[in-house]
Amino acid sequence: MEQALAELTEHVRAARAARTPLHVRAGGTKDFYGAPARGKPLDPRPYRGIVSYEPTELVVTARCGTGLAELEAELDAHGQMLPFEPPHFGSGATVGGCVAAGLSGPRRATAGAVRDFVLGAVLLDGTAQVLRFGGTVMKNVAGYDVARLLAGSMGTLGVILQASIKVLPVPVQELALQLEMDEPGRWPG
Repeated sequence: MEQALAELTEHVRAARAARTPLHVRAGGTKDFYGAPARGKPLDPRPYRGIVSYEPTELVVTARCGTGLAELEAELDAHGQMLPFEPPHFGSGATVGGCVAAGLSGPRRATAGAVRDFVLGAVLLDGTAQVLRFGGTVMKNVAGYDVARLLAGSMGTLGVILQASIKVLPVPVQELALQLEMDEPGRWPG
């Protein structure tokens, strides 16, 4: 993994020296979202893997290139889940893209958004410096919580190298309701 990090750092350093813009693009599953990307693509997928996961602590730390499906499979094996139910939009979705896009699924209204569960992050900024924010516990923030700011930043603040995310147990039971209406917007009766 050190080689993958060294290559990402060198790409950023070279782009800075050449004054060439970069855009972070891994699986490309959210290319439709936000303004069209400009600059040379920077692919963080080689920097992948789950860094730490202790199910009893309800926190997982994963590198940016880790597949979202891979992370969710590991969590599911221990009866846990990402509480914000991130949409995948394809098989190439990554943890870094999940945090950078800041998109949440239908559970957002009751559980919260991506930013509510990001506890810490490691960032490669535009000067090729590796910066660390937050940690792996809820009460670990003094000052401005930059790790949560990265959620939804779309890579504009730098490459999210890894994120520590709070996880929750899978619900014991779920229920979906369907209501029928006779006209759009009108309840029967």
